Amino acid sequence: MSLESYQAIYARALKRKRSEAILESLLNEPLHVRQIAEIGDDRFLAEFTKKVFQSGFVWRVVRNKWPDFEEVFWGFDIEKILMMPEDMLEKKATDPRIIRNYSKVKTIKENALMIHDIAEEYGSFGEFVAQWPGDNIVGLWDYLKKNGKRLGGNTGPYALRFLGVDTFLLSKDVEDYFFQHAIITGSARSKRSLTAIQDAFLTWQQQSGRSLTELSQLVAYSSGDNYVGVQ
Repeated sequence: MSLESYQAIYARALKRKRSEAILESLLNEPLHVRQIAEIGDDRFLAEFTKKVFQSGFVWRVVRNKWPDFEEVFWGFDIEKILMMPEDMLEKKATDPRIIRNYSKVKTIKENALMIHDIAEEYGSFGEFVAQWPGDNIVGLWDYLKKNGKRLGGNTGPYALRFLGVDTFLLSKDVEDYFFQHAIITGSARSKRSLTAIQDAFLTWQQQSGRSLTELSQLVAYSSGDNYVGVQ
């Protein structure tokens, strides 16, 4: 099956949302590259940690406890966390103010080390992300999966999106779209599938001039059961 045009996707999303004003109000613009470079290393660690804890858990519970996470882990200060001995980390994992899951708590120090090592080379983790080629966002996903802890699947990509990094997401609606249009088969996470999906988004980007973030949302709004914004 040939790839749908951006215009066809937008037209279908527009029909479902009933007006251009409603549809455009639902689209989020990513940060500019220089803004990404200015994001603090502590904020990357905080968002990675939040998404690790939200994975397979009720997001609302994590959000409600998040101010306590920030307090318990010193605002995710990289240097303080790396200086923390293992017995202190174990003790913090039992603090009733946070979600007591030691295997996930351990990722905080492990991902802090990844961020620290990258910052040593690039000046900051934000600078590293800002310099990453925008036409290979799945490469950044793969880097986080291989070099971070528990940042595979949707965890790393969702963290990037919430921080304002321009990326598409493989939500259920987006995955279903690519299966239904026979652009991918088998696992959506295979190298072949990810390449095909990224190529599709890059084609739509060339046709529209829109960000990967906006295009990902448009695909979701144009298909599946996603009726956000419809009254």
